[in-house]
Amino acid sequence: MSEIKSAPAEDFSLTRGGPFHRLQLRFGLAGEERQRVVRRALLAILLTWVPLFVLSLVQGQAYEKQIRIPFLRDLAVNVRFLIAAPILILAESGIDQRWRTLVLQFLRARLVGENELPAFESLIERITRLRDRILPEALMLIAAFLPSIIVRTELLMSGVPNWHTAGTGSGAVSLAGCWFNLVSTPFFRFLLLRWVWRMFLWTYYMWHVTRIKLYLIATHTDMAAGLGFLSDGQKAFSPIVFALGAVIAAQVGNTIAYQGATLSSQKLLMIAYGVIAIIVLVAPLLVVAPVLRQIKRRAILEYGALVTMHDQQFDQKWIQEHQQLGEEILGNPDVSSLVDLGSSFSVVRQMGMVPIDKPTLVSLAVAAALPMVPVILYATPADEIVRAVLKMLG
Repeated sequence: MSEIKSAPAEDFSLTRGGPFHRLQLRFGLAGEERQRVVRRALLAILLTWVPLFVLSLVQGQAYEKQIRIPFLRDLAVNVRFLIAAPILILAESGIDQRWRTLVLQFLRARLVGENELPAFESLIERITRLRDRILPEALMLIAAFLPSIIVRTELLMSGVPNWHTAGTGSGAVSLAGCWFNLVSTPFFRFLLLRWVWRMFLWTYYMWHVTRIKLYLIATHTDMAAGLGFLSDGQKAFSPIVFALGAVIAAQVGNTIAYQGATLSSQKLLMIAYGVIAIIVLVAPLLVVAPVLRQIKRRAILEYGALVTMHDQQFDQKWIQEHQQLGEEILGNPDVSSLVDLGSSFSVVRQMGMVPIDKPTLVSLAVAAALPMVPVILYATPADEIVRAVLKMLG
């Protein structure tokens, strides 16, 4: 059986489009080549972090001891623009390729037949048009800049002298603080909002593609009627979860280092981030649940009836009439068919409503927890760490 080919599916992308992408194309920055991706990440650092460092250095706020939080000791701002922002850009290529692979899987697995191919391609073209519209990114820009315009300053540490202000107790925003408020932070928000938009488009795709007449089999061993591979699309978001976790961890680190907070007082925030991150990334898969529920409900009735008929025939042959037949049951194919059909029915009964697997949940949980480890080590006394290590080794 030959694989169905589709040019729109092979060219599927949620990142290669929109006004910002076209702007990058004009300057030769767009593309999935490693060199161009790294160049975009470095330019993000050049736009967001380098001016903050230079301006704070000029005004004597980079590392001076008289300031409670000089620029170079601000964990939150350095992690946000040196680690998180580049990851949000570097992750684009890998996640986009994973999405394209999943779209092609609908064809490779023959879930989409020849008759449904036009509807399948029409959906991809509709999503591509949505991706390329100007309005979504225009709204993202407004949402990214609006908080900075309304608040006019964004001090990370209220009541603590820091590099955001022009002088201790003056209340005036420094040059670095202005750049942070009007350029660096809106740019970071814009990167985040673009990922929210892409996640919406991917959710929109999953909703509509599962409403096409797909060839889904309830007895598929992935326990999701053949849609279990969609879980990989959410696992691909592990770098994004890590990046945002690093931002949260750095902010917690600032609170502990400069405001006297304790690890136990910040524990709820760190746990809440991990739980919310997993819920947010699993939630898009819920759009598939109504289809899987319908398939499971129908399959339980159909396979249940088939199992009943098969068991009745088996009982009649091997229990009720065994004395007259005189056959040996050992090695008879009837027993094998009884076991196989029973196994198929068990798969149907165990079929899940959401195509999510344990490795995906573990991957997301690890990505959320990993940035918290340095904060925990920093806030935990050395003797407690040694005792904990010895206890594990013992």
